[in-house]
Amino acid sequence: MRILLCFGTRPEAIKMAPLYHELKENNFEVMVCVTAQHREMLDQVLEFFDIKPDYDLDLMQPNQTLNNLSALILSKMDKVLLEVNPDLVFVHGDTTTSSMVALASFHRGIKVAHVEAGLRTYNKQSPFPEEINRQLTGRLADIHFTPTNEATNNLVNEGIPQSSIIQTGNTVIDALFWTITKIGKENFVHPEIEELKNIIPTNKKIVLVTGHRRENFGAGMKNLCEALLKIAARKDVTIVYPVHLNPNVKDIVHEMLSDKENIQLISPVSYPAFVWLMQQSFLIVSDSGGIQEEAPSLGKPVLVTRNTSERPEGVMAGFSKLVGTDKDKIINIVEELLENFDGFENKSNPYGNGNASKNIIAYLQNKNNSHANHLL
Repeated sequence: MRILLCFGTRPEAIKMAPLYHELKENNFEVMVCVTAQHREMLDQVLEFFDIKPDYDLDLMQPNQTLNNLSALILSKMDKVLLEVNPDLVFVHGDTTTSSMVALASFHRGIKVAHVEAGLRTYNKQSPFPEEINRQLTGRLADIHFTPTNEATNNLVNEGIPQSSIIQTGNTVIDALFWTITKIGKENFVHPEIEELKNIIPTNKKIVLVTGHRRENFGAGMKNLCEALLKIAARKDVTIVYPVHLNPNVKDIVHEMLSDKENIQLISPVSYPAFVWLMQQSFLIVSDSGGIQEEAPSLGKPVLVTRNTSERPEGVMAGFSKLVGTDKDKIINIVEELLENFDGFENKSNPYGNGNASKNIIAYLQNKNNSHANHLL
């Protein structure tokens, strides 16, 4: 079976990496196409996970519109699909790359498998444009690899045939455990991690912060920064904030938080360095989807700076709290956790146990299964 994996951003690359290696180990013919919707951040992940793309569309341009990016992906993927002629195209999650590659494959009559399928907020503006990307990919996909019960139920309720839905857990947990093992080895030396060890205090509680969602640009980012200034006034805390390169984030964060006591603004870090930072942190403040999935495996609480989350399982299990960009709510919940949090009673991560890629492979290998025959 010839399989084409397509992705364009750092989070997709992280979540597709364990699947890529599992496919290779099980003797599938696998090729990789990257759109490079993100460039530098994507390249770091490819290097760490030892993935060499067969096709690199190199589509990143400064300040390009979603329409321009979408048109480029559709156009460039046409040639790749014709050349590779895969039996199955794998896309991931909710990016513009995923939805446009799925559409290009559909136009060519090529089957599409969607990893991390079924996540929903049912609010097309939040997150934007991701919610519509994942709904569009959900209509185009032939096989849906869902991470959780909730995601499976969403698809069933949308009329997707149960036979085409396979619940696997989330591949990000596979990637997390792989990374923890690699960076934990005695002979593993990573320049970024060594540098971080020199600047991160060991005698304070680390509040790790990230933020990049479009819907938080402007007032939302300003509210978050004001909350962080208040939290940083505590003597027992250091805020570590790898600042996203988008000018809508970078400019306001540096303007409000530069050279403030107990706040370390650092450049975006590679995936292994970020996993190390999560391990060192006491709690995390973020609008990232992947972090909501990873943090439970590390025992770290997450404040989600969004009004909606397509990952409600973590909220329901008590691992994360939705706070939006309400300044007072952020301050109050962070302070409450700093004073009272001493670990989760339930340590079972709702997003999986690190076997998602193996579950996907088992499905693909099970050719005798009537569902698999029908779909593949």
